Amino acid sequence: MSAPLYNADILRLATNIPHHQRLNAPQATAERRSPVCGSRIVVDVSLTPDGRISALGQEVRACALGQASAALMGATAIGMDLAEIEATRDALADFLAGKRDDPGTWPGLEIFAPARPHVARHASIRLPFEALAAAMAEALQGHDL
Repeated sequence: MSAPLYNADILRLATNIPHHQRLNAPQATAERRSPVCGSRIVVDVSLTPDGRISALGQEVRACALGQASAALMGATAIGMDLAEIEATRDALADFLAGKRDDPGTWPGLEIFAPARPHVARHASIRLPFEALAAAMAEALQGHDL
């Protein structure tokens, strides 16, 4: 029997999302939506002079899986650079799609293993990392490194 898609760990994460307030003056903002389920996330970022995340804000309107993903993203993102965020985004997408056996090095993402056969849920799980990568790329466009 496979693990339940919505388990106690997912639900616990969904109720405790770090940085769950928008920033007052972000360097960049990105919004991503899942057309399949209607989940939406808005991510604000500010970066250090060397291009690492110094401040993060997020507005999450998603199912429990999307909320749990936003919680995991928010718990570890501060201090990361764009290459690390993009690598995590790509590893998570490949893990969900069955192209790799692990979700990479980001803490906690293995919790989404039961979602792998539920393709319609993948977009919601990926949204926080996609929005964060997009916001960082936008912030870096005007950033002197």
